[in-house]
Amino acid sequence: MRALLAGGSLTLLLSLPVGAAELTARLDDGTEIARFDIADTDGWCVLWRHSVQGFEVEDCYENRDGRMVLVRSHQPDFAAGLGHIPGRGRQVSDGDGGYWILDIDEPVPGDAYVLRAGSMKVDHRLRAGDEEVSLSARAEHRRVRIALE
Repeated sequence: MRALLAGGSLTLLLSLPVGAAELTARLDDGTEIARFDIADTDGWCVLWRHSVQGFEVEDCYENRDGRMVLVRSHQPDFAAGLGHIPGRGRQVSDGDGGYWILDIDEPVPGDAYVLRAGSMKVDHRLRAGDEEVSLSARAEHRRVRIALE
């Protein structure tokens, strides 16, 4: 909270805590389809079902001082389009036949990227804490800009 003196009166401005940001998902025309408050060091994940194998994949990010950073990925299989790139994090077993890629720690350029939301069969979703929003349900086959602002 900050105080601002304007015109001889004291006005209180409420703002997000230092380092806090908002994660937004918007269509090309600017329409917002999802918004989450993300405190510094808190995270969120983008989840979807693999279009061929049908299992769930998840990429997880953190707010690090207002920057979007990819930190880990869970992949239940080495299916098409998936896999670990040596030197980009470390691969460990998930104990259930799949694997985690941990310690990716890769800043996302511009703190945003564009995802084309798949069909409901794929069901691209954003999850932050206990909240989850289906991007596919709101924007199937459309470009969605995911940004930490």
